[in-house]
Amino acid sequence: MTAAVLQAPAQKRAPKRVLPGFRLTLGYTLFYLALIVLLPLSALIFKTFTLTLDQFWAAVASPRVVASYQLTFGASFIAALVNAVFGLLIAWVLVRYQFPGKKIIDALVDLPFALPTAVAGISLTALLAGNGWIGSLLEPHGIQLAFNRNGVVIALIFIGLPFVVRTVQPVLEDAEKELEEAATCLGATRWQTFRHVIFPTIAPALLTGFAMAFARGVGEYGSVIFIAGNMPMISEITPLIIISKLEQYDYAGATAVATVMLLASFVMLMVINSLQAWQRKRAGT
Repeated sequence: MTAAVLQAPAQKRAPKRVLPGFRLTLGYTLFYLALIVLLPLSALIFKTFTLTLDQFWAAVASPRVVASYQLTFGASFIAALVNAVFGLLIAWVLVRYQFPGKKIIDALVDLPFALPTAVAGISLTALLAGNGWIGSLLEPHGIQLAFNRNGVVIALIFIGLPFVVRTVQPVLEDAEKELEEAATCLGATRWQTFRHVIFPTIAPALLTGFAMAFARGVGEYGSVIFIAGNMPMISEITPLIIISKLEQYDYAGATAVATVMLLASFVMLMVINSLQAWQRKRAGT
């Protein structure tokens, strides 16, 4: 009996963890985040503090910069909205249907992830410019897709599509088809089944994909500068404004505009995290 009592605590001993203890791993985590993320962002903010309030406002609220905000956020919103619609359609086709070449199409969805953004911009410009395959057919009819705001939206649609597809696709794969069959048996039309059964299930994932595509578009640079035309007040994006200020050695002005974009990025990250938490909560219920 005594030996059994002495052996009991040994049997309840916690198993050894593969990684070091919590304090050590937390220390490494905080150190790495501070070195890679917090230190550069702190330098950005501290450089901005060298400006007075009037100088800061003049740098971030000049008409040219405000026009770039409108184009950057507006084009990103339109592109994310388009991707939300067609990304859902592509995800639906990839999940619900079997057809020849499905794996190839599924792999092509990830192409904007792997393709350098500059290559994407050059390719779209060569395709949509006045002497391109598509542009040469449209410009005689007065439709110009390159070197204006249309080109910015098209480039952002290209780089943002995978975010929606890859976010919605796994949710559609896990959706219970029995609920759709039950709705059909009860006399629901296809639209009613989609609206009341399918869409509530995929809505959190779709909103998350939309927010991620929007956030990606706001910070995009490489694929846009080749097709936008970069005309001040017309087709100039905010990242290009920052690059222009750096080339003019206006480091404080560049960091001021970058700080505004940083705050917008924080807001978008909070929205994305909230949507993902909502999605996990709905999945748990």
